[in-house]
Amino acid sequence: MNGRVPVEQALNAYLRFYQELRPETVSRLDRLAVPDVHFKDPFNDFRSRDRMKQVFARMFQRVEQPRFIIRDHAISEQMTYLRWGFSFRTAGAPRPTTIEGMSEVKFDMAGQVTSHIDHWDAAEQFYERLPVLGWVLRQIKARMAD
Repeated sequence: MNGRVPVEQALNAYLRFYQELRPETVSRLDRLAVPDVHFKDPFNDFRSRDRMKQVFARMFQRVEQPRFIIRDHAISEQMTYLRWGFSFRTAGAPRPTTIEGMSEVKFDMAGQVTSHIDHWDAAEQFYERLPVLGWVLRQIKARMAD
C-alpha cells in the first residue's frame, strides 16, 4: 500500500480478513500487516508476521470450525479497538465454545497493522473449563469473592 490509507479503510480490510479467515486465506496477512507486527495474547508475545500466520495455521489444526465474530469497533487516530467473540469446537464437545475479548490494533500511515494486542480472560474463559485445573481455579475464585 502506497501513500496514506485512511484508518477506516485499513480496518475494514482487516475485519474482513478475520471474518473470512480460513486455512487458505491466512497468507492474506502479508498484505495487511508489517513483517515485524507485534502480536500479543494470553499465550503469545512476539514480533513477526510469519509467526502470527503460524498461530492461525495451528488454530485450524487444533480446533474445529474456528470463527471470529466482530461485535463492535472504535477508532482513535491510528489505533482501533475491536470487541469480538471467537467461536470454535473441540473434538467431542457437544456445542461450540465462545471466548469473548477485545483487541487493540494499531495501523501505520500505509494502512498496515503494526500491533495487535488481544485482551481476554484466559483464567475464566479457558483454564476454568479444564477438568482438574478448572475446579481449583473456581475454588480460588469463590474464596476470593467472600
